[in-house]
Amino acid sequence: MTLTQPLRLMGAPGSPYTRKMLAYLRYRRINYEFMLGDQSNEQGLPKPKVELLPTFYLPNDEGEIEAVVDSTPLIRRFEQAFSGREAIPSNPVLAYINYLIEDYADEWLTKSMFHYRWNYEADIKKAGSILPLWHGLQMGTEQHQKFSSSVADRQISRLYVVGSNDITAPVIEASYRRFLGIMDELIAHQTFVLGARPSSADFGIYAQMTQLAKFDPTPMSICLRDAPRVYAWVDVVDDLSGHVCEGDGWMSVEVVRDVLGPLLSEIGRVYAPALIANANALQAGNKHIETTIDGKPWEQPTFPYQGRCLSWIREEYQNLGTRDKAQVDLILSDTGCEELLR
Repeated sequence: MTLTQPLRLMGAPGSPYTRKMLAYLRYRRINYEFMLGDQSNEQGLPKPKVELLPTFYLPNDEGEIEAVVDSTPLIRRFEQAFSGREAIPSNPVLAYINYLIEDYADEWLTKSMFHYRWNYEADIKKAGSILPLWHGLQMGTEQHQKFSSSVADRQISRLYVVGSNDITAPVIEASYRRFLGIMDELIAHQTFVLGARPSSADFGIYAQMTQLAKFDPTPMSICLRDAPRVYAWVDVVDDLSGHVCEGDGWMSVEVVRDVLGPLLSEIGRVYAPALIANANALQAGNKHIETTIDGKPWEQPTFPYQGRCLSWIREEYQNLGTRDKAQVDLILSDTGCEELLR
């Protein structure tokens, strides 16, 4: 079914995936109508099978409007539907590296976001206070206090789902600090992950950093202290509707290993072993993961969605041609990411 503009979506400023999609749409110059929170209910729009933010309201094959979620496949759908200013490289090797980095941002960096927001008192206080007000600026003091407590209690109780606990905290926090250093060094030489134009990997990283660098006090202070360039980069990526690329804008495949080696090694250091341990536990029918990541213990419940993430990473690789696979193999060798493809 052909998509028409404006696209309609519902989300919230505190949702990194909402921010990811809004920034992507602005860069692509795709017109949209954005609804906050409960406005979609007021308009009688359908609910998704799994209520996630953002939710897009798009026609299905029969022309009926349905609620659609999950930013990664949505971006690929929009890349097919709308031409010009594409955010996924046409080169299959670059597209694969882009996919891997986007997945890392969506599924690993978000652990840092949840961890900092709901583990530290200043962060809990701010999020608990502000998040409810995005749903209703006119709510009274008593209602606001109840809503704030409810939001904080619910989210803190869910920390275990993303793997944030006393055992995993050192791994998550050390990884966040390393990522900041890697990203700060990268954008000192080029504006975007894959060169002179933004990719969906940039929007994935930007999404988590709108919260980590721009909203939550504890990770924000770390970012300002250790990686001020990253703090500024988030503002740059927020609205790229006027960004103009000279020529193709993507880096050449030949320099990917040199330029992105540190980032890929970080992915292989933490995200790859987490995905593999989760997949192994799921296959064994276990509901809990006990493994080692970066030389430290890691424990969390199994996560079926991330089991699918690993399958999709492998499917994307299998869809490559023989020569492209060889180039990806060379880029990923000795980063730890090559373990994802076994």
